[in-house]
Amino acid sequence: MTRRAVVIGAGLAGMLAAAALSGAADEVIVLDRDDLPDGPDHRKGLPQGRHAHLLMAGGLAAMENVVPGVSMRRHLLAAGAHDIPLGSGMVALTPEGWFRRWRHDGPHMLACSRALLDWTVRTAVLDHTQVELRQAQVLELTGRDGRVTGVRLSTGGEDTELHADFVVDASGRGSRVAHWLERLGVTGIHERTVDSGLVNATRVYRVPEGAERFPLTVVQADPYANRPGRSGMVMPIEGGRWMVSLAGTRGGEPPADPEGFLRYILDLPHPIVGQLISGAEPLTDVHISRSTHNARRYLEKAGDWPEGLVVLGDALATYNPAYGQGMSVAALGARFLGEEVRRSGLGAPGLARRVQRGAARSVDAAWAMAVGQDVWYPQTRGGRPNAADRLVTRYSRRLTKAATGSYRAASALWDVTSLTAGPERLLHPATLLAVLNGALLPPLEGPPLTAEERGVLRGLERASV
Repeated sequence: MTRRAVVIGAGLAGMLAAAALSGAADEVIVLDRDDLPDGPDHRKGLPQGRHAHLLMAGGLAAMENVVPGVSMRRHLLAAGAHDIPLGSGMVALTPEGWFRRWRHDGPHMLACSRALLDWTVRTAVLDHTQVELRQAQVLELTGRDGRVTGVRLSTGGEDTELHADFVVDASGRGSRVAHWLERLGVTGIHERTVDSGLVNATRVYRVPEGAERFPLTVVQADPYANRPGRSGMVMPIEGGRWMVSLAGTRGGEPPADPEGFLRYILDLPHPIVGQLISGAEPLTDVHISRSTHNARRYLEKAGDWPEGLVVLGDALATYNPAYGQGMSVAALGARFLGEEVRRSGLGAPGLARRVQRGAARSVDAAWAMAVGQDVWYPQTRGGRPNAADRLVTRYSRRLTKAATGSYRAASALWDVTSLTAGPERLLHPATLLAVLNGALLPPLEGPPLTAEERGVLRGLERASV
């Protein structure tokens, strides 16, 4: 008997889930309503696609586990992605001061456009597995007796049913899974939204001659200043380009017009982002996105979760993209799915519930980080700081302050933000001691640039005059 798995959504989470299932199912079909681009181009249905994305080390490791025999790192670097060591390859101003750049690299992350990342992953999965991709609109789940048995879909104006032994919903922020479950008798799904009103504004520039090796540069927002957050980033991407992304919470949103975009940059807490792009050639218009709220469906808490259904990626939880962990959490969820399927088989009783609970554990840390900061912005909707938030924030701020001048504290922070370690890393005795001791080096008065990088910055400013 042929065992079929169906995945709803051909984005990053969906393609990784399909790869995770490909070793256990005879047939894996990915359904997506969009006409997907045949190359690294932007696609419909991905509101954040034109903005900055970083693939953390933990997410990359999970990807390489999901697609065995394929080095996603090698594929992405060959396609033009940039390798950025957290310890030495980033210039970052935090609410607690400038991070130092250490001799030791720490975990690495990859920077490229989301279009390139999705296309590279999709190509690798289709080339190295038997996964099949079809264009179709999924209308609802089908099921009976506590089990999902497939999907009802629309193709070419006709409605049909597609049987499946296992279904993964990876359809993204717009997933209708709660409605679909209600029609199958699964009710009471708790959902939560925390919305800081963040707006992203992004423009792509040509990297100026001589600035090709300038590090990723970030001016972070300050959630604790009792005013709207404002941030900016210059991120290298493929094709000799910089992606310049601005973000502002409710009351401090960046504008869409080029002149306002530049004024916003120059009004950030430090002028380095403006200095970098002052002589750079813009290649695109300013693109705006408002799909940035944190939203979570607590599916793992459902008392009558059906067999044969798992929800992953943005369909399970989405985060303020400023924290850069959504793609990596999706990869971790797909890896857990693959591990459980290999361990117990596709038809094992309770498989779906085990995977759903395991995926929720991957969500927890990213959710706590995003919501734990967003609740501090003055006009955030959906939550205000409680006693636990205040306690965690006091510790995290002390940790971040220590990390500006303590390698041990910085290393712990890298490991957790890169998802190579869980939150328990922050409570390790060595980390607690580093936080207690605080920054061992004096605070930096400006960005930690090399002599060569300072020369590049001066040259860009002169060229803009």
